[in-house]
Amino acid sequence: MKDAAAGAGQSRAGSGPPGRRPRGAWWPNGRRPGGLRSWLAGRTLRGRLIAGLLTLLAVACAGVGLVTYIALRGFLFHSLDGQLSGASTRYVGCVHNRGGPPPRPDYDDAPPPPVPHCGNEIPGLAAGTFSARLVKYTVTNAHIEAGKCNLSRADAAVLARLPVNGQPYNRDLPSAYGEYRLTAVRSSDGDVLVTGLPLGELQQTLRRVELAEVIVFSAALLLTGVIGAGWVRISLRPLRRVTTTAAEVTGLPLGSGEVVLPHRVPDADPRTEVGQLGVAFNRMLGHVESALARRHASEARLRGFAADASHELRTPLAAIRGYAELARRHPGTLPDDVAHALSRVEAESARMSGLVDDLLLLARLDAGRPLADDPVDLTRLAIDAAGDARAAAPGHRWQLDLPGEPVLVRGDEQRLRQVLVNLVSNAARHTPKGTTVSIALAQRGGAPSGDVPAASGGPAGGTTGGSGRPAGGAPDGNGGPGGSAVPGASAVLSVTDDGPGIPAKLQPALFERFVRGDSSRSRAAGSTGLGLAIVDAVVAAHGGHAEVTSRPGQTVFAITLPLPAAPANSDFPSAPPS
Repeated sequence: MKDAAAGAGQSRAGSGPPGRRPRGAWWPNGRRPGGLRSWLAGRTLRGRLIAGLLTLLAVACAGVGLVTYIALRGFLFHSLDGQLSGASTRYVGCVHNRGGPPPRPDYDDAPPPPVPHCGNEIPGLAAGTFSARLVKYTVTNAHIEAGKCNLSRADAAVLARLPVNGQPYNRDLPSAYGEYRLTAVRSSDGDVLVTGLPLGELQQTLRRVELAEVIVFSAALLLTGVIGAGWVRISLRPLRRVTTTAAEVTGLPLGSGEVVLPHRVPDADPRTEVGQLGVAFNRMLGHVESALARRHASEARLRGFAADASHELRTPLAAIRGYAELARRHPGTLPDDVAHALSRVEAESARMSGLVDDLLLLARLDAGRPLADDPVDLTRLAIDAAGDARAAAPGHRWQLDLPGEPVLVRGDEQRLRQVLVNLVSNAARHTPKGTTVSIALAQRGGAPSGDVPAASGGPAGGTTGGSGRPAGGAPDGNGGPGGSAVPGASAVLSVTDDGPGIPAKLQPALFERFVRGDSSRSRAAGSTGLGLAIVDAVVAAHGGHAEVTSRPGQTVFAITLPLPAAPANSDFPSAPPS
């Protein structure tokens, strides 16, 4: 199917599009981090630092607030318990001094008689103090100091269940206007005396402390976030200079040609960690620049050698072919072995002449020699290539898929014709007889993409680009050998066959020089391994790109060329109907 596919009977191993990583290969050990790690994985270093700072401050504020609240609550309850103990002592003393023991009933089932209370005012008790007396778990007296008390049965039942051990307990008494800190003691006559202090003021104090802590800590977090963001931004400014320099370097054309790296990280202070990174980065850029300079010098010497050698070899090869032809014209009869030797000399000299011409063409393209800038009708080229292919390879089935209007570009007609001839001859040479080969031509209104026109079923398998140059990147920078191109408009010329396909391991290097699938058979068939390299170089010189997609049963070679912005219709030859 091509220079690199002499062993085309091999099947292609199934794989996804190039550049797509297999499932589970995006993270170490094939496991995607979850939770906090997953959140941090998508954040910048500045975001991580600010988030960490705010998290630590929030934890610290929560800890301080919790400890403060617990300590204050304990202090307030301890103070209230002291007051409650004093109030309980006063109430018990008042009952003993004024009320006396209640009278005993004459029979057991009789209800207890009212027990006299200490009076409406108990000396020494603060306003709001609750006091109650229970006889046989029944409330006989309930009083609120300097207030009214209409104790409900439900609240009386709460008091009846209160443990009588002198310990303070929190109980809610809605009929007594709120929650109280209560304590119950047993008097000398066996009655239960309950004393309580209201918790409303204490709880209000705790709520104020909570609100104050929330406001103060929220303000502290907000202020720390704003100031911390600015501080982190200033601290990471040297690192941003490193990334900016790295981005500028990545935008440079480092693939080929003479490369100069004037970019360096400024103010790389070796006393800081970021400064040490900048110094190391600058040192690395220096090494890269030296390596690229050596590579460019080596490539220039190699191109010069190839051009000089090719140019010098053309004359002796032409002389060899001339003398061989002259010897064959000898009037006498030549022996069979001599005639065979002369025919081999002619064939090999012709093959070497073609190789020398190809090398010389590649050397000129590498050197940036300008190509012709003439109107070229791709429709006519496709028709001529199909006609020549039918005559040269009658065992194949040849098809044409052309648009209704001619597709016109600007460039070197001879070189573009050579590109199409190379692709068609590869399809004829490396596929078995009976293979259907389609030559398709189409126009695109959008920017060139990696897809191949579906001339016979569309693309399949992985896509292998050409020399790695960006699509549409012409040497002269205007989209072609010399003309301006329509932004995003392109012509796509493809050669598709239904042969056995190209081995997957050969596809990434198809457009490199001297690439063969089977060296011995490729040379025997007359292949030099330069056909697809010439295709890629000529198309790139026209501002386009070449690519291939292949799988068993379908292989598509496609070249994409930019369309001219305003073609001179009078200069273009008219295309015959297809």
